[in-house]
Amino acid sequence: MTDDAQNAAPIDLNADLGEGFGRWTLTDDEQLLTVVTSANVACGFHAGDPRTMRRVCELAAARGVRIGAQVSYRDLAGFGRRAMDVPPDDLASEVAYQIGALEVFARAAGSAVSYVKPHGALYNRAVHDEEQAEAVVAGVRLAGGALPVLGLPGSRLHAAAERAGLPVVAEAFADRAYTRDGTLVPRTRADAVVIDPEAVVRRSVRLAAHHEVTSVDGDTVAVKARSLCLHGDTPGAVRLARRVRAGLEEAGIPVAAFA
Repeated sequence: MTDDAQNAAPIDLNADLGEGFGRWTLTDDEQLLTVVTSANVACGFHAGDPRTMRRVCELAAARGVRIGAQVSYRDLAGFGRRAMDVPPDDLASEVAYQIGALEVFARAAGSAVSYVKPHGALYNRAVHDEEQAEAVVAGVRLAGGALPVLGLPGSRLHAAAERAGLPVVAEAFADRAYTRDGTLVPRTRADAVVIDPEAVVRRSVRLAAHHEVTSVDGDTVAVKARSLCLHGDTPGAVRLARRVRAGLEEAGIPVAAFA
């Protein structure tokens, strides 16, 4: 254990899972569920289908992994990463629909949907767009219950959730590049994803222990997060996730799901 990590708070590890459709699969759900403590399950709008959702919920429940609804714009063709203008009332209904669909399978597996996290373009839009952020929160409330909202610290989404009385959980990204203002570098840029495994592990430990990361411009950016996202759709995702978890534990940082 390092001196810096002696009093480190626990960190949750989340990953996007169930991101397949029909016979097409993208994420190694079974293996990633041996590493993460929270599973962001695709709910059918950017990826995922009933069979996949059911299977991931069953695996997560059996392994004690928390289940979260990974809600998205209706964009299967673009994997939820294309900018879309959806009327707020429609978006609220679609968010609630996705949560409700996943809840059926979570409950059948003996668990429940424990939180909500937007995906892709919706995640990025809700960082700055007040109207879309409010629509996501309205959808969460429409689905029933005060589900925590997982998202970027300081985002419009978190502000809207807090106003609505919903718990918020701040997250950081182990393998995504940051701008100097604490937002994520757009995936359209070549430097949006950190691909060096050792760098990803070092960043993860630094984020968990010191709550900071270096931006693409070389600035130190404060990022106080309770959950760390590990992308499941990158090459070698399982191996990298295991290295990140091992690195955190070797540094004396507890790994546990958020309350």
